[in-house]
Amino acid sequence: MKLLIINPNISDDVTALIQAEALRSAGPDTELIVRTASYGVEYIETRFESLIAAGAVAELIADYTEGGNDNRVDGVVVAAFGDPGMPALKELVDVPVIGITEAALCAAALQGHRFSIIAISDRITAWYRDCVEHFGLGGRLVSIRSINQSLHGIGSVQQDFRDTLLALSRQAVEEDGADVVILAGAPLAGLARDLEGQIPVPVVDGISAGIRMTEAVVMLQSGVHRQGSFAPPPAKKRKGLRESLDAALATAQAKVAGAAAPATASVSKK
Repeated sequence: MKLLIINPNISDDVTALIQAEALRSAGPDTELIVRTASYGVEYIETRFESLIAAGAVAELIADYTEGGNDNRVDGVVVAAFGDPGMPALKELVDVPVIGITEAALCAAALQGHRFSIIAISDRITAWYRDCVEHFGLGGRLVSIRSINQSLHGIGSVQQDFRDTLLALSRQAVEEDGADVVILAGAPLAGLARDLEGQIPVPVVDGISAGIRMTEAVVMLQSGVHRQGSFAPPPAKKRKGLRESLDAALATAQAKVAGAAAPATASVSKK
């Protein structure tokens, strides 16, 4: 199995954290291709920044899923909490595309009824709450606790605020009643391992959940979207798209157009 792991922001330091945790999490037969967005912002904190990142993520997905590319992948992990471009990216290709938010929420829901999210900034919390509501799990979210101090650097959040993040996690359990804690965002990748045993409930790492959930969905071989709300966008005139993205759209649309029509049952009368 070959997976594409995309860091939707432009921080190479964060990509290194993502890659390290992805390698620890992936199965022995899984090959990982880890890439960083070619444009965007240092770290995604708002809905608009997520909108910018979505285009960069779509282009990378197209690069690794189109045509006879030797690096064609079996699945994609969008490795930023908030899942920039999701769920729209699921319409683009015929391989599973999974965000670390949806993966973390699924993992949390399997391990407890009530969960809390630990975030790296106050500004980010409204967008995260929107994401949880989108997945229909708003009633199980008991709190979003966040660092309310200026960050020294996005790649050093774990080192700079380790004690704060641990305290927020414990407060989520003791004061909010969380059954599960989600450490949100790629800058916190690997922190759950570092804090093992120090938080009295299961702790979910989004990168780890994203890798494992994507591996599982690929292995399920459930089929692809040919109809319904996640079918590829309909064919129409396009302009200005990068070549690989335009080709990916054309391929997806051709597969839908060429799909065999459902057989019509015949009834014989005697």
